[in-house]
Amino acid sequence: MKILVIGGSGFLGYNIVKHLQSKQHDVTFTYNKNSIPDMDGVKLNITKKEDIINLIKILKPDLLIHTPSVSSVDLCETDHKIADLINVEGIKNIIQGCIDYSCKLVYISTTYVFDGKKNKFTEEDLPTPGNYYGHTKLLAENLIKNSGLPYLILRTDQPYYWAETWHHTNSVLRVLDYLKAKKDLNEIVDWYNVPTYVPDFTTALEFLINKKKTGIFHVTGPDFINRYDWSLLVAKIFKLDSFFIHSINSSSLNLPAKRCNIHVDNQKLFRETGIKMRSLEESLIDMYSNSQ
Repeated sequence: MKILVIGGSGFLGYNIVKHLQSKQHDVTFTYNKNSIPDMDGVKLNITKKEDIINLIKILKPDLLIHTPSVSSVDLCETDHKIADLINVEGIKNIIQGCIDYSCKLVYISTTYVFDGKKNKFTEEDLPTPGNYYGHTKLLAENLIKNSGLPYLILRTDQPYYWAETWHHTNSVLRVLDYLKAKKDLNEIVDWYNVPTYVPDFTTALEFLINKKKTGIFHVTGPDFINRYDWSLLVAKIFKLDSFFIHSINSSSLNLPAKRCNIHVDNQKLFRETGIKMRSLEESLIDMYSNSQ
């Protein structure tokens, strides 16, 4: 299958590119600032509509996977203009290119399209975002759903795995960096997530693509856990001293954006594919084994 990955040098995009290439798909990727060393990518600004449409015209992919967004919830809350430009206007350009050249669209979304006011959310629940980041991602989802394109929307949360030097860190690697340096680390006891192991995410993504699935899927891990307990589990699995981990409450940070505690149900993925996402403990053990 000929696949175009937008944002293929970013943390999640890079792992998607590597996985799909290992399965013998014909993959082209784009990047904005940092390309992948020793791989030929296409520099692309998703706000440039003509550039996107020309690229899709030249490549004629069967499938386009869109990964980039302004994912900093605080930046989205304080700068609506940049959030709208990348998260909404950017996807409009992608949609138009896919429509023009009959390309299926896979969109990586977020659990932040919900507000956390329910014990657990399924794909059938009506999204009601609790911050501006979630608002822009929901706008993008709705644009895709109303486009007439065949599509997959994959909602995920807190992806974690080993990262390359040009990637931003993630929650697991941050804990490892602090504890290995014996530095104090404040972790928030009232923020809960459903952390997602990236190798499982890419496996699920490829299966959904190969089976020509469409619609919305929650592709997350099964655990609903706060950041403090998550960090303690990292310390335990990697045999590091948890003495340096301290619990704090998010109210002490005075951050611009609200973080909603959103527990999503991922059982639709299992029902339709048979894929079971590994638990946080299982995946951390896998990471630790790979590091030895």
